[in-house]
Amino acid sequence: MIEVQDLVRHFGDVKAVDGVSFSAPNGSITGLLGPNGAGKTTTLRMLYSLLKPAHGSIRIDGHDPVQDPQSVRRAIGVLPDSRGLYKRLSTRENIEYFGRLQGLDEDTLRANADDIINKLDLHDIEHRRTEGFSQGQRVKVAIARAMVHQPQNVLLDEPTNGLDVMSTRAMREFCRELKRSGRCVLFSSHIMQEVAALCDHIVVIAHGKVTAEGTKEELMERTGQSTLEDAFVAAIGSEEGLMA
Repeated sequence: MIEVQDLVRHFGDVKAVDGVSFSAPNGSITGLLGPNGAGKTTTLRMLYSLLKPAHGSIRIDGHDPVQDPQSVRRAIGVLPDSRGLYKRLSTRENIEYFGRLQGLDEDTLRANADDIINKLDLHDIEHRRTEGFSQGQRVKVAIARAMVHQPQNVLLDEPTNGLDVMSTRAMREFCRELKRSGRCVLFSSHIMQEVAALCDHIVVIAHGKVTAEGTKEELMERTGQSTLEDAFVAAIGSEEGLMA
């Protein structure tokens, strides 16, 4: 479970994140929905301890990423906005390298790597260097790398960017499988269709603030709109938000 309270982060005079609060429970997909530059990625980077908040608190399975970053990193799997694969390593080598960073013993590492390669159908590229991979292949390898230690909490930053239709469908099913297994999934996107199709609860962020949250149906009801897209536009245009 992820709990965020009054999170603030500055870059010079710019408040990239300005008092963000939300919770993401286990067995659920929570969407962070917002336009580019809204503060979604900055929020995620604070969750996985890459950035320190100027104010506020974060708890991931009870652990604080500022005070106990190692426990948080063991509890999370992250698909970052930049996939960051090691191009000279093969698919399996990328996966196993991250498993060793997580402290997995060799038997567990091999078993976990075999399992995630099977689940994501990576056999045809298992022993190929990742240099020259398509966008869809890079995303799948990055997900496998993030999941090799079988974390309880999964943070996905724009996971369908640049994917074709079939890869997008596979990503959606993978997210649903994570939910069915009882994991906490935090899904950041600016693509309405993805959020509408996947998320149980939606947190709308604009200008570094949470302007609305609820289910898709609740957001449409509160804004008086008939589509999530129209509800989103209404929510990000609201000074006070639609939190009631």
